[in-house]
Amino acid sequence: MSQEDRDVDEALALVSRAARAQTSPDPGAGSESETEPQSEQAGQETGPAALPASPARHRATPWSEARAVAARAGGAGASRARRVSLGQALGQVLAEPLDALTDLPSFDTSAMDGWAVAGPGPWWSVEEGGQVLAGHAAPAALADGAAVRIATGARIPPDATAVIRSEHARLDESKGRLYARREVVQGQDIRPRGQECRTGDRLLPVGALVTPAVLGLAAAAGYDGLSVVPRPRVEVFVLGDELLSEGLPHDGMVRDALGPLLDPWLRALGADVIGTRHLGDDADALHGAVTDSEADLVITTGGTAAGPVDHVHPILRKAGAELLVDGVAVRPGHPMLLARLSGGAEGRYLVGLPGNPLAAVSGLLTLAEPLLRARAQRPPLAPYLSPVRDEVNGHPHDTRLVPVVHRAEQAVPLHYNGPAMLRGIAAADGLAVVPPGGARAGQELEILDLPWTTEGRFT
Repeated sequence: MSQEDRDVDEALALVSRAARAQTSPDPGAGSESETEPQSEQAGQETGPAALPASPARHRATPWSEARAVAARAGGAGASRARRVSLGQALGQVLAEPLDALTDLPSFDTSAMDGWAVAGPGPWWSVEEGGQVLAGHAAPAALADGAAVRIATGARIPPDATAVIRSEHARLDESKGRLYARREVVQGQDIRPRGQECRTGDRLLPVGALVTPAVLGLAAAAGYDGLSVVPRPRVEVFVLGDELLSEGLPHDGMVRDALGPLLDPWLRALGADVIGTRHLGDDADALHGAVTDSEADLVITTGGTAAGPVDHVHPILRKAGAELLVDGVAVRPGHPMLLARLSGGAEGRYLVGLPGNPLAAVSGLLTLAEPLLRARAQRPPLAPYLSPVRDEVNGHPHDTRLVPVVHRAEQAVPLHYNGPAMLRGIAAADGLAVVPPGGARAGQELEILDLPWTTEGRFT
């Protein structure tokens, strides 16, 4: 945060405290609830009756607008479709609709092990012909009053009228007669041709995520390969001289929390992470890494502010990049940025995340998620609202993202939601989008789901 921002926030805090002192006889009125941690900077967050935003504040992009800019950027550089084998399609999205290439099933089949029968019983058993098995040639027609053993998935003999399950049949071997233990209904336990679909039926639309079940359906419908949108390629640069990759923090050094977090999170968003590298606070090394990267999206962590080792802005200027978003009115994570990279392939972007872990998560959901989803041509997630159980303190003029869990159809705000903390998000089901000024108990807020709660798996 710039010194100008600090001065404005401190002034707002003083005015807010003075206003509360004059209007409330209760010395505790307007104070933060016990369930809310301290803000990113003292005085930045207030209760639901916060003062309106100051028009003289910074030029940060509003949160919803920043997400829209990121989605448009991803759509402008959307990947071209390619055809791959079924084994390579998992986790990608369909670039063409999945239409049935055959009837399913493609012939009348038995749904159970038992007896295929023709006409009313009792039936005489056909022992000479053996039994009808799956995968064998078409069986001979079944005479009226005859029965033959049949396996699940086997072709139904012509003129057969029903299948009797083995446990519902009794064979009198001495007389060669088959009796049913229950009433037999015509067509029972026969899967007729085309029961699931007919040739040409639309099974799945463009944009459907290829899951293991989709692969099975595609194979059953006659496909050997699928036309898909490739996963966007992402490279991650974790910045900082102070980061350790193992062991306990010591001597001013801290563990790198973002390296282990970002790779699987980005994969859950549909990205192909081609590498995660740690770079020290070296502007030349960062410039070389960014300009040499072959990724569709470069993600950096830290270095997006204006400190002595914050090199992201200078190297972007040097690289001729175009800043699309330079700061977002959201807490945590306001120093995030989005830039279009010049040179190399078209449609290459960089998302600069703040270095604090929860702030970086905020940047992922604000900028990286909509960009990657549009790039991979995945449909946007439908927003939904949930009432919050407790009052949630807000920032005077910025959106706030707060980890929550779902309890009894309510969203419960979690503790440990400071910008440097991961304890809250590790237990969360999603993040509540808290408007400037905060939210009262029972107020409905938009909820951002986490990728493993929406897609159901890491891909």
